[in-house]
Amino acid sequence: MIWRFLKERRSWIGFVLFTECIFLLITFVDSTIPLSSAMYAVFLTLILFVLFLLLRYVKETKFYKGLEDLENNFDLTSIPDATSPFEEVVEHVTTDQMEQLKEETNRMRQQLEVEKDDLVSWIHEVKTPLTALHLLIDRVQDRELNEQLTYEWLRIHFLLDQQLHQKRMPAIENDLYIEFVDLQEILFNEISPLRTWCKQRRIGFDLDLNVTNMLSDSKWLSFMLRQLLTNAVKYSENNDIRIISGMNGNQPFLTIQDWGRGIEKRDLPRIFEKGFTSTANHSDAVATGMGLYLTKKVANYLMVLIDVESERGNGTAFTLTFPEANDFEQIRGM
Repeated sequence: MIWRFLKERRSWIGFVLFTECIFLLITFVDSTIPLSSAMYAVFLTLILFVLFLLLRYVKETKFYKGLEDLENNFDLTSIPDATSPFEEVVEHVTTDQMEQLKEETNRMRQQLEVEKDDLVSWIHEVKTPLTALHLLIDRVQDRELNEQLTYEWLRIHFLLDQQLHQKRMPAIENDLYIEFVDLQEILFNEISPLRTWCKQRRIGFDLDLNVTNMLSDSKWLSFMLRQLLTNAVKYSENNDIRIISGMNGNQPFLTIQDWGRGIEKRDLPRIFEKGFTSTANHSDAVATGMGLYLTKKVANYLMVLIDVESERGNGTAFTLTFPEANDFEQIRGM
């Protein structure tokens, strides 16, 4: 800050030094003025000027140091009090701008809330004709056509479900309900809608569940498993998807393993990034880059660790490690 102050006051310093040089020049020209007295006067005025600069530095930089230390929270009470007319101008302009930003932020937040509520309402309304459409598809006698229509219906259903949970994500803390859930029941409920799709791709499920009860939120855990299972089916063919649960010390774990196309090693650090699809299949129009991103966000709220092992052409294994029961005291307090 002191260098900024000196830079700001360089015109003062230059003027004082210039006048001192003029005074010394006059002393050399006019022999009637004693040189020693002139040097003493110059030295004394320079000392006084340095003291003056130090006092002004303390007084003038206090306000601007306060501005530098301001937090980005729009708290107008944290703006330091002005002690000079120019500081009052800065304080007035800063306060006005912060007030305008607060109003604009609140307006945009309310607008986003309205848009989110409208979208959620629309999704719920669309689910009614979507359910009716599914009943109509079930009445189609042509097996091949029935399977094709069911697959397309599933795609719409899962995309709407993903969008719905994405919009609910900011308020997930208010929606969490931690209880003992039946993992086998959740898996069966999530696998059941995929059966037609799995028949098309000749995929089966091999379940080896040594642990079936664990503490979690059933709705959001179902959403996580839905994303992982649909990915496993989408990128596999002519093989079984293996699902294993067990204990790793005191922590339950669940592994979903497929033998599909796998993930490139260079892509593994990025698979949970928003919008990332793949570098190897970058032109894949089916991938949205949102499923694993949302899965990771939910996992963070549920304190679930996700480990991924994959090799290109040899499938992928997602392992969910759940926290110990004591760790959920933190979530219960949300």
